[in-house]
Amino acid sequence: MNKTLLSLACIGACLGVTGVQAQTVLTVSSWLPPTHTASMAQKEWCDLLETNTKGRVKCNILPRGVTPAPGTYDAVKNGLADLSYTVHGYTPGRFVHTQMTELPFLGNSAESISVALSRVSGKYPEFAAEHQGVKVITLFSHGPGIVFNTKREITKAEDLTGLKFRVGGGMVNDMSKALNMNVTLKPAPDSYELLSSGVMDGTLFPAESTESFKIDKIIKYATTFPGGMYNTSFVFMMNQAKFDKLSAEDKKAVDAISGEIAARIFGRGWDKVDRRAFALMQANNVVVTKADAKFVAEVKAKTAPLEQGWVKASEAKGLKNPAKVLAEFRAEIAKLEK
Repeated sequence: MNKTLLSLACIGACLGVTGVQAQTVLTVSSWLPPTHTASMAQKEWCDLLETNTKGRVKCNILPRGVTPAPGTYDAVKNGLADLSYTVHGYTPGRFVHTQMTELPFLGNSAESISVALSRVSGKYPEFAAEHQGVKVITLFSHGPGIVFNTKREITKAEDLTGLKFRVGGGMVNDMSKALNMNVTLKPAPDSYELLSSGVMDGTLFPAESTESFKIDKIIKYATTFPGGMYNTSFVFMMNQAKFDKLSAEDKKAVDAISGEIAARIFGRGWDKVDRRAFALMQANNVVVTKADAKFVAEVKAKTAPLEQGWVKASEAKGLKNPAKVLAEFRAEIAKLEK
């Protein structure tokens, strides 16, 4: 009798172990520090997925990224990591439709821009088609783009010339050139070294990045714009093969927290740290200048051709009536910011 009970207990234990081993573990990579808002948003999404699948799907968040930022898309596509996010502009020319997110003066909140982007892009399969080889969880944006520098107050378009700026690529690169800025395309984590060594005089960033990349004590001047001088589009994605291997129930669980829900997680987190960063700027005596109507009009005039350029490029890549899509995007942001 005891032997029988022992055998049954062993069978139960063995099945239990098998059950644990049968879990899906997603290898999660981030090229940003674990304390960065995007890394924390990724973890929040992972925790939600684990809860919603009752522990069947878990995330193993690696201590450091499997690749520098520009290689992240292909790292997820090729299975080097199962889950991560990246900036579309880090691979110039690869993504066109998403560049509408990077136009100036779109909105004042990362959450509203991200949710609007998720809603509008979700209606048009061309956005997903541009992300071959990965399962798009969501598209999102950081907060309004600001011009930071170590040299002088910037109050008009001509003040932007003569200084050397780091930019992240994508539409902001073209925008900077339209404004006659001297720019170099470098990933965000390089900013501290570039600015502290004097190789660069400034950088284009959302407020949060001054703290995240430890340049809050190097930066002396900031110029803000209503709706942001620019924005940056990101993709949060999963390896397609890994998603395909999930059970129907777990696929449904992933889809249930994709799109707008994931966009809100990233956007809300970014807005929170943007607010904190402004308080830090004040504490560090950074001179914050709000661009006046004349400066805004100058930037709008010089960058206006970029919108038409995007419309043509996006149409050439298969998006029908990009101008209408962009108008929908702007209307959705306005509705969310009421």
